[in-house]
Amino acid sequence: MPHVVTQACCGDASCVYACPVNCIHPTPEEPDFGIAEMLYIDPATCVDCGACVSACPVGAIVPGHRLPAGQERFAEVNASQYRETVDGAARFPVDPARRLPLAPIDRPRQLAVEEKVSIGIVGSGPSAMYAADELLRHPQVSVTMYERLDRPFGLARFGVAPDHLHTRKVMRLFDDIARNPNLEILLDTEVGRDITLDDLRSRHQGVIWAGGAPTDKTLDLPGIGQAGVTSATSFVGWYNGHPDFTDLDVDLSTDRVVVVGNGNVALDVARILVADPAALVDTSISPAALAALKESSVREVVVLGRRGPAHAAFTLPELIGLVDSGVAVTVDPADLRSAQVDGELDATIRAKLDILAECAAAGEPEGRRIRLAFFCSPLEVSGEDGRATGVVVGRNRLTVDDAGVVTGIEPTGEITTLDAGLVLTSVGYRGVAVPGLPFDDATGVIPHRAGRVMDGEQPVPGVYVTGWIKRGPSGFIGTNKTDSAETVASLLADLETGALSDRLIDHGARVPAHHRARRFVRSSGRPRGGVA
Repeated sequence: MPHVVTQACCGDASCVYACPVNCIHPTPEEPDFGIAEMLYIDPATCVDCGACVSACPVGAIVPGHRLPAGQERFAEVNASQYRETVDGAARFPVDPARRLPLAPIDRPRQLAVEEKVSIGIVGSGPSAMYAADELLRHPQVSVTMYERLDRPFGLARFGVAPDHLHTRKVMRLFDDIARNPNLEILLDTEVGRDITLDDLRSRHQGVIWAGGAPTDKTLDLPGIGQAGVTSATSFVGWYNGHPDFTDLDVDLSTDRVVVVGNGNVALDVARILVADPAALVDTSISPAALAALKESSVREVVVLGRRGPAHAAFTLPELIGLVDSGVAVTVDPADLRSAQVDGELDATIRAKLDILAECAAAGEPEGRRIRLAFFCSPLEVSGEDGRATGVVVGRNRLTVDDAGVVTGIEPTGEITTLDAGLVLTSVGYRGVAVPGLPFDDATGVIPHRAGRVMDGEQPVPGVYVTGWIKRGPSGFIGTNKTDSAETVASLLADLETGALSDRLIDHGARVPAHHRARRFVRSSGRPRGGVA
């Protein structure tokens, strides 16, 4: 039976290049790569060689006859993608020219620069680690990372749900990268506080900003500033032990929690809120969060989506992981009836609707549950004495044009109030401006051209960007691999053309002596004290 990509897929495409028969799609060269919810194996082409298994950094690929409990649906999810056609042609045509007798061996081209090259990277999350991996393929390159927190790897450590154990395995890859003797990770070192961007530019031939999108998009509602309202991102940081959120005010004495937004983060926080605490004991969850969840009174989490099920922001893998994990998930059948749309749906949306229909048909569950509520717009956070007591919700409906094509939604005028003592907003991440660099406030990213930071039509010499602050908060952990490869390719090209050779580099520059940075120790993965 062919191999199958399962829920943990991180999308870094290592499997694509390891596959000798070109059966894993979309590839980074294909248009769907940037928008696909995961990668898929063609069961008709797979030869069960297992090359992809070894290449996958998160253990997401398994033989079809060994699918673990709760992941069985993914055999059909993979197969269904290859039954789709576009204008009569296969969606992912198999190119015989890309079939190889053995898995390809990655031999990067040699950098045509003989002298030693020093590169600084701000941040140590996935985009930073993938960028370092690309750079360190060249022995004349050394990399120094500057991480403001006391532990590296960013959202891979502090953003992934603690019970998503396979997804968190990507940190093993990052540990391997960190063992390279030409990489130094300085912890507790914040650019702007402990060292300036100008300092970094004097210290390195090139600087890559990989600072991510560290804040949330704001939700402008009456009452949003009351106690008991916080972002889902902060809540994730709280249960993952992020040092910025250890003191977060989380009141779990309420019977109901409302989550505004229905992306993957919204489903993560909902699942953790209703999970059996005993099932979280052996995960990486914060001890303080686990203790609070053991005393929790939460019985229901309502996840609000402004649009219908066909436009839900969560991915199919996340929905399967939620429904097949044993968590009680309920959907109002009326939401599915209201979501009927004309025309042929692609395999992913059709599969989502089928699973949601299963949840609706199961009826009202007993005990703790997650309620996925569609066509619901939050209008106001109600409260008393400065603390949230509920969310006022307006009902929506689909709008269609004269041809019967769905064009959007509109309010019906129906308004209800959901009582809730805790409200979590989950409407997306946003980048913040970096002092000394241009910033596009409308999109929340640093303007760039193939990773080169641009000030108008002119590149900022020696400064590059990767990750969410480059492309916006989209994609998965592994999406940063191809993103960072593009940025590094631009940097190396500039080195080879001499565009960076006229910069005066102070190789003796150090982090200011008054700052006590900590180096990440490669052997044990633990930081130690010391002046950088």
